[in-house]
Amino acid sequence: MAGVRWVACSVAELPPGEVVRVDRPELGAPVSVFNVDGELFAIDDTCTHAEESLADGWVEDCAVECPRHASAFDLRTGEPSGPPAIRPVRTHRVEVVDGDVVVEVGTPPAP
Repeated sequence: MAGVRWVACSVAELPPGEVVRVDRPELGAPVSVFNVDGELFAIDDTCTHAEESLADGWVEDCAVECPRHASAFDLRTGEPSGPPAIRPVRTHRVEVVDGDVVVEVGTPPAP
């Protein structure tokens, strides 16, 4: 899946504080794109502990909390804050191209 690029939505459709979840067969797994105070982050959508959609979770600072068991994942790194989740979620490169939010699945964000 590395290097698969796709348009998640337009920038206008993803204002600060919102999330877009995309589930397409070519992605291999659902991906969610979060707008945190104007900064965009893309991660695999499914909690590594409970198979729950992270797009349904709560975002605070730069982390999303799983709605089932309260594990939080850093949107920058995918790392969990602690149990019950112990495995990170994948993060993906996201950029704005001509007014569209473009995600490159399997390609880590630039440092």
